[in-house]
Amino acid sequence: MTVELSSAGFRTTTERLRLHDWLLGPGQATEVIDTFPAANGDFHFIVDDRADTHIASADGRFYLGHFPNGRPGAEREGWVLAVTGTARTPGYRVVFDPDTPAHLVARTVSEVLATAKRL
Repeated sequence: MTVELSSAGFRTTTERLRLHDWLLGPGQATEVIDTFPAANGDFHFIVDDRADTHIASADGRFYLGHFPNGRPGAEREGWVLAVTGTARTPGYRVVFDPDTPAHLVARTVSEVLATAKRL
């Protein structure tokens, strides 16, 4: 029996080891806020005295909080997205670090909003 040694183990090229330019930095919170439909009455926006932004759906089941300096009493929470569950299905909560790029948070929020259906 012969074994082909050239295909065994870890192989790569110098080109594949080069660094990538990744999306970094918090960006602008307006990228996230702009994902909400304008003036349709489905969402309430509040900016509090700490300049934290809170967005909730009119039915109270969706919440998004933006805490530019971190959420008080929490460790490294810059964005909190929560959807309340039902009697049969649990809800969920997604937390983003304050340094998470707003573009990524906006994409996540857009996906959640796109899946919502009126009952």
